[in-house]
Amino acid sequence: MRERILKVLKETDGYISGEKISSMLGISRAAVWKHIKALREEGYEILSVTNKGYRLSAEPENISVDRIKDALDTKRIGRNIVYMSRLDSTNEEAKRRADMSDGTLFIAERQESGKGRLGRQWESPRGGGIWMSLLLKPDMPLGSVSEITLAAGLAVCRAVGCGAMIKWPNDIVVGSRKICGILTEMSAEPDTGSINYVVCGMGVNVNIKSFPEELLVKATSLFIETGEKHDRDMIAARILNEFEPVYELLCRKGFGAIREEYARMCITLDKEVRVIYRKNETTGRAVGIDENGALLVDAKEGRISVSSGEVSVRGMYGYV
Repeated sequence: MRERILKVLKETDGYISGEKISSMLGISRAAVWKHIKALREEGYEILSVTNKGYRLSAEPENISVDRIKDALDTKRIGRNIVYMSRLDSTNEEAKRRADMSDGTLFIAERQESGKGRLGRQWESPRGGGIWMSLLLKPDMPLGSVSEITLAAGLAVCRAVGCGAMIKWPNDIVVGSRKICGILTEMSAEPDTGSINYVVCGMGVNVNIKSFPEELLVKATSLFIETGEKHDRDMIAARILNEFEPVYELLCRKGFGAIREEYARMCITLDKEVRVIYRKNETTGRAVGIDENGALLVDAKEGRISVSSGEVSVRGMYGYV
């Protein structure tokens, strides 16, 4: 229905009343208002005037594949780009099309079922951010695949600036609020240890102007942090340009080659953390990152190495 209302607005020269839209589409005026509100949240500028109705004054700027490619200095990463206006999830699309070439980028204006770590939903409004996934076919040990998430986090921090830091293992934060999430998934043959493919998804909040009340203390965007609108094409290209060398270094030499820089950018270190680890919960102080990218925590039970599980950092809107 939202698309039908948008079509009516685009085809109307001037204003059109909510009453006429409701009559044309067979829905209530309250429903019209609801969809108009949703379109505004997606970046469409829709004027409303009493006794006149609604008028579409501007549409959100779409991602340009050509502009991204022109700004790339990579050899493989992002050289092949699959762009979609809307889909369920760029990670899911990458998995469906895993026969495509190494380094293929899947990018969308909107995700209907974007997801974060541990199956959490990731809000992906049209025009508000960069919702993209890389299809990778790395030559590395099966047990090292999780380190790609850490390399991606480093690349995003370099690219977006604004004092962005990494909350281990896969969140990028500015101050105490999340600006980017990273989700890495893979297909492999456990018996042989061979990797079929890896999908590294990144969701960056760029031009989102506000968040729902329940997310206000948890989420931010480049627009909120700077007060300015940012070029999504150029930010996407910068992330890809930063990702390729750090990813290639990771594949050649392992996480130890980027460990020092990662540790400098990791806001989790020297913080009190709550760890849900192997179905047990404990607290302690994050003291380092080991050679394999695991978080080292000095807990009451002694030092533990956390390579998976849920880690919450105290002091960032409580435990997150």
